[in-house]
Amino acid sequence: MAAQFTIQPLLNKSEVRVFKELDRMVINCNPGWQVMAQVSLGEILRSPDADAYSCINSKRVDLLLVDENCRPRHVLEYQGYAHHQGTAAARDAVKKEALRRAGISYHEIVGGHTTPSELKRLVERLVRGPLPPASEPTA
Repeated sequence: MAAQFTIQPLLNKSEVRVFKELDRMVINCNPGWQVMAQVSLGEILRSPDADAYSCINSKRVDLLLVDENCRPRHVLEYQGYAHHQGTAAARDAVKKEALRRAGISYHEIVGGHTTPSELKRLVERLVRGPLPPASEPTA
């Protein structure tokens, strides 16, 4: 009960720039869609396999595009300059496979390489294009 807490920014400066640009692009393409940041996979994926679920439960995605019914549709991961260190590839592989199995697409935004026009084309394709099938019926 005596512990102290301070705030920590949800995104770093590079991620904030990408988030703001992505949010503007998504709203321009389809105002019903939303961009969410730092979403836990345990909140958007389910599995009857407890071991499989525990592998993804605490993992997060940088940016998530949700449709007008708040269904997760596409993940965009920001890969900054220091991303590919240590076990990053293995962690990313687990995320990618879980998302693929759930029918959520995965896309990388590479710092210093992905141009604003490339990001815009990706957003237009994802938000205006045909929707992937929902893995779960809506209520």
